[in-house]
Amino acid sequence: MSESTVVRVEATGETVGEAKWTAMRELEQLAPGFDRETVRFQIVSEGERGLLGVGYTPAHVVAEVDASSASSDVSVEAASAKEFVQRVADAIGASVSAAAVEQDGTVTVTCTGADLGLLIGKHGQTLDAIQYLANAVVRAEGGAHNVVVDAAGYRARRTSSLDALAKQSARRASGTGSRVELEPMTAVERKIVHEALKDDPEVETMSEGMEPNRYVVVLPRHFVD
Repeated sequence: MSESTVVRVEATGETVGEAKWTAMRELEQLAPGFDRETVRFQIVSEGERGLLGVGYTPAHVVAEVDASSASSDVSVEAASAKEFVQRVADAIGASVSAAAVEQDGTVTVTCTGADLGLLIGKHGQTLDAIQYLANAVVRAEGGAHNVVVDAAGYRARRTSSLDALAKQSARRASGTGSRVELEPMTAVERKIVHEALKDDPEVETMSEGMEPNRYVVVLPRHFVD
């Protein structure tokens, strides 16, 4: 690259440090090989903890880096996945640009642009469908890599948000002794919540309801209905 290419991401976390760490992970996907010393952070909010988790506000940061010197090697599988995702985005009328990187056996296709909401869909359902098809295409061509399709760091932000929601709900459940029902989520998102709380000694989780309105319930251990 000969001209400056600024990559910008937003991230949240329980603390500013956690939010910065999440932002760095997103930057690694969007601009592999960037110079970490040149990352610029803006702290939007330092976060706030409410009583028993009620009113909890996560820390929020914005990170920018000049990715003009980042590596841009793309494998055959990454190129195939990128081409497929770009074709789908164009077909549904989403004005976005796809880029792909390969790392540790995973191809990550990241889309940026004006119509990310259209590409993501409600709770990431459209993005998940595109990712499923991209994996099918790569495997049909003989590839063995796993394909992740992202939209300007949406998955990391959503994971961070769900993790914060899970911990907030756990504090509320253990503090009040009552079950806490979360909003309906996809299977992928429910798994994130379950994983976030699986080692919490104070609460346990379970899924209830029927698809597409299945949701996670967080309740104190030894809860009696």
